[in-house]
Amino acid sequence: MLGLVASLAAAWALPGGWSLRFAFTTGWALALVVALVPRSSGGYLIGSDAPGYALLVTGLVLVLVGIVTVRPLRPAPSDDPAP
Repeated sequence: MLGLVASLAAAWALPGGWSLRFAFTTGWALALVVALVPRSSGGYLIGSDAPGYALLVTGLVLVLVGIVTVRPLRPAPSDDPAP
């Protein structure tokens, strides 16, 4: 639980944008996807119990935080007419 809370806190503390928060949350999600691939022995690395589901939900929340807080690449046009 400490690792999950620390990941959420780190994602929230990073400045929003493509290079920091989005990259952190995307990397976290990619590591989670690698952990979800079935193993050669037929099992999974993440169990189907409460801690496993908490890990999956945390990954989903991190991805959503990363996507929602991305700043636009170019500034929005101003509503003020140019003098």
